[in-house]
Amino acid sequence: DALTLLTTRFSSARLTEPAPSGDVLDNIKRAALQVPDHGNLRPWRFVIAHGRQALCRLGDIFAEAAVEDDPAIANELLERARQLPLRAPMVIVCIAKVVEHAKIPLAEQLQSAACAVMAMQQAAFAQGFGGIWRTGAYAQLDFVKQALELGEDDEIVGFLYLGTPSGEPAKRHTPDPAEYFTSL
Repeated sequence: DALTLLTTRFSSARLTEPAPSGDVLDNIKRAALQVPDHGNLRPWRFVIAHGRQALCRLGDIFAEAAVEDDPAIANELLERARQLPLRAPMVIVCIAKVVEHAKIPLAEQLQSAACAVMAMQQAAFAQGFGGIWRTGAYAQLDFVKQALELGEDDEIVGFLYLGTPSGEPAKRHTPDPAEYFTSL
């Protein structure tokens, strides 16, 4: 049920085949498109890297960005950049496709795109798959943004790694809501 889903969600860092596909992937996509979206701007776009060839292409983009950012980068770091997308069988790049609007600030559009990432991860979790939302330096590098054809004001809000969890989730401490909520 939805409440259990929301209160037991966890990130899965270790993911393996299979990745979501067919109706499961369609549900994940649909979840992204149902998030709060003031003005129906649809301020998001998604790029899916699925399968070794596409994941390697994303890794090549990361590696090229790393070299552009630091031409003297060590070979180990360059290879690490290339391997990052291979941590899961699917990576969805989540992009805030923002537009100037008199009533809807850019921050609100970014928040809508972030909600889309959360909705997709929840939809994957609800259907027996796992995922982890990652950002990191590559979300900010101009080379990555250009390679993925982002507009000047667009932002990568995350790389959603999806697949089948391998192993048990790490033990988590559940925070006490009283520590974070107060009343007026």
